[in-house]
Amino acid sequence: MTTEEEMLRANRRNWDARTPVHVASAFYGLDGSRSPEDWFAPFEWEDLGGLAGRRVLHLQCHLGTETQAFPARGAAHTVGLDFSGEAVAQARRLAEESGRDVEFVRADVHRAVEALGGRRFDVVYTGKGALCYLPDLAAWAGTVRDLLRPGGVLYVVEFHPLLDSLGPVGRPGEHDLLLAHDYLGGRGPIRSDNPHTYTDGPPLSEATTSFEWRHGIGEVVTAVTGAGLTVDLLRETDLLPWQRFPSMVRDECGWWRLPDDEPRIPLMFALRARA
Repeated sequence: MTTEEEMLRANRRNWDARTPVHVASAFYGLDGSRSPEDWFAPFEWEDLGGLAGRRVLHLQCHLGTETQAFPARGAAHTVGLDFSGEAVAQARRLAEESGRDVEFVRADVHRAVEALGGRRFDVVYTGKGALCYLPDLAAWAGTVRDLLRPGGVLYVVEFHPLLDSLGPVGRPGEHDLLLAHDYLGGRGPIRSDNPHTYTDGPPLSEATTSFEWRHGIGEVVTAVTGAGLTVDLLRETDLLPWQRFPSMVRDECGWWRLPDDEPRIPLMFALRARA
């Protein structure tokens, strides 16, 4: 039987293997066709408020494409943390080439307090495909609490568990969105042995196995409040940063949503909590 530690190591190897594919992909637009701001919905900056002079930590930052936006918004110091050595190396290179002052640290999110030397932050930001790689949200929330200074803010922007429950669109010509996976957690991780990632580009030649855990909204809120943080905002949105389903159309903000003749369902959620 595969242990939880083995699953996490498999995920790290998988993300190491994904990194060169993602760097070369059109999806990430690292050739200059996409800017760091493109990865943020307008409501995120409204929810975060002014960042001038604040210390920002981005957990599970991958290539740092979002992380680079925080210095431009006035953050006094920005740190990105990820468990993939390949991703951190690329994030450092990309930040240096862009001239943005960002520090990147390689560490598992659960060891972030030790890896960051006990430093505390005004804002901890995370999401967009991060929580599904965490087996224990209570442990994660406790780590976040220990990373925040008194009065600091956790801001999570994540794919809605309803979206994660939807499988691919059916046969050509069919557009119904069907439930294919659990919404709620509790039945263990979902194992994937897929050589393709969510971007364009060639298939992986190795380390194709990964594990994801399902977490419902209630589990996320309970973990955060159980760690002693106070939730003061929870929003659901029908926007996505890319075209997940063929029928999706561009919103005026540049993100994607389902057309007006389809049901309006939550595709992402945002949660803000204060220490």
